[in-house]
Amino acid sequence: MAKRTVNVALIGQKFMGKAHSNAYMKVAKFFDLPVIPVMHTTVGREIEDPESFAKHWGWQNFDTDWKRVVNSPEIDLVDIVTPNDLHEDIAIAALKAGKAVACEKPLAHTWKAAKAMVDAAKTAKKPTFVSFNYRRVPAIALARQIVREGRLGRIYHVRAQYLQDWGGPDTPLVWRFEKKHAGSGAHGDLNAHLIDMARFITGQEFTEVSGMQETFIKERVIPVEDTGISASVAKRKAKGKSTVDDALLFMCRFTDGAIGSFEASRLATGNKNGNQIEINGEKGSLYFNFERMNELMFYDATQPEHLQGWTDILATNPSVHPYFNAWWPVGHIIGYEHTFINAFADIFRVLGGQKPVVPLPDFADALKTQQVLEASLESAKHKNWVKVNSIK
Repeated sequence: MAKRTVNVALIGQKFMGKAHSNAYMKVAKFFDLPVIPVMHTTVGREIEDPESFAKHWGWQNFDTDWKRVVNSPEIDLVDIVTPNDLHEDIAIAALKAGKAVACEKPLAHTWKAAKAMVDAAKTAKKPTFVSFNYRRVPAIALARQIVREGRLGRIYHVRAQYLQDWGGPDTPLVWRFEKKHAGSGAHGDLNAHLIDMARFITGQEFTEVSGMQETFIKERVIPVEDTGISASVAKRKAKGKSTVDDALLFMCRFTDGAIGSFEASRLATGNKNGNQIEINGEKGSLYFNFERMNELMFYDATQPEHLQGWTDILATNPSVHPYFNAWWPVGHIIGYEHTFINAFADIFRVLGGQKPVVPLPDFADALKTQQVLEASLESAKHKNWVKVNSIK
C-alpha cells in the first residue's frame, strides 16, 4: 500500500530556512516514516531570490505571497521560519485554512500574539508543532529518561546558561535587535530554549521568577539588507536604537520546590554557542553542554563512595539512545543539523498517526514557555518577583 504524501510549505528562507530545508531533504532517507514528506513550496521576499533558494534546497515551487500559499488546497503542512512578529498572522491563517502548522521558537513576539495562536489552534483542531530542536538531541532525551527513572531523586537545583558572543558593537541592527519584530533579545532567542529544556527534562513547571536585563549597546548601524543574524551595511553608517535586551538573567522556583537560575547573553565574549544546563538532585546530577552535544555528564551518588564521580556518557549507542538507531554505528557522532532531522521525523510520525520518540511541543505547550519569558520580562522591568500564572 502506497504511503500518503504530506505537501510542505516553508515560509521564510534565512538561517532557519536552511536548517529546515536540509531536514526535509534528508528525513525520509534516514527514518522509516509512515508518510512521505514532499518539499512543495518555499516562500520568500523578492529581495531574497526565492527562486534560487528553491532550486538550491530542493523545493518544487517558490512564491512571494504567503497568503496564497497557505490557502492552497495542495498544502498540508505550513512551516513558519520568519521573524517572530510574523508568526501570529501566518499561523492563524494557515490554521483557518485547515493546515497543520509547525513554527519556530519562540511561539511569538508577545504573550498576546502567542495566546491568539493557541486559541486559533484549539478552534481549528489541527496539529501544531514548535521547533524546540534541543529536545531532539539524544543526550537531552536521555537526560529526560534518567530523571523519569528516578535516578536523580528529588530535584534541588536547575542552573542553565545560553551564552553567545556574536552581538558585539559591530553587529548591525538586524531584526533580532528590534522589539517590534523580535519581542525580546537574547531572552526570547536563547532563554526560550533553556526554559523548554528545563521543563522537558524535569517535568516541572516554573511558578515564579525574578529577572534582570541590560542593553549594553544602545545603538547599532542600520543595515542595507537584513540577512538574519548578519547583514550588509552602507558606507554612511547611520545608526538606530536597539530596543531589546543584550542579556537577561533570572532566578526561579519550580512546582516541586526546586530553585533555578537562568542566563542568556549575546555578549559573553569567547562563548560561541554555550547552551548548558545542570540539574542537581538528592541521588545524582546531570550536566549538558551543546558544544559537546553527543555527551551527557552523570553523577550517581548512590554508588559506593570510592566509585563516585562524574561519568561522561557518549550518547551514541543505536541500541539504547534515542534517535541513534536511524544514524551511525556506536561512537559516530551527530551534529546540529541532525536535531532538526530528528524533530521532523517525529512530526511526520505524528502526522502519520504514530507516536514521537519523545513528546513534541505543540502551541499550548510552547505557550507555557512564552509565559515564563513574559513573566521574566515583567520582573526585570518592575524589579520584583512575578508569579508565572499571573501572566494571562
